[in-house]
Amino acid sequence: MEMDFSAPPALYGHPDMMTPEDAYLMAINTCVHMMVLWAAERFKLELVSLECTAEGEVEEYIDKTSWFKKVILHPRITVRGSSEGVVKRMLEMAKKYSTIAESVKSEVAIKPEIEIVK
Repeated sequence: MEMDFSAPPALYGHPDMMTPEDAYLMAINTCVHMMVLWAAERFKLELVSLECTAEGEVEEYIDKTSWFKKVILHPRITVRGSSEGVVKRMLEMAKKYSTIAESVKSEVAIKPEIEIVK
């Protein structure tokens, strides 16, 4: 697989191209997303829908170096016939078993929007 990358436009990169920063957020998001599917099965949850966005909080130092201090995942998850508490425990398990989320220096937080349907 080949992908085109560029520096962000603010750093003289090309607009409308994926940046390494985008790929970093996507790697964490995708890994956790896949583990949510796995954990939902383990918890015997009937998953109706799942979407997740990711955002990063960048901290810049006085010498102009920077890093992602925090990555926040915003899953929108709908399950049938369970409880919000069970879904939250499932999300915690998914993060715990996400190799990427557990390997990065950034804090990874999950702020879910949970809907329970009958």
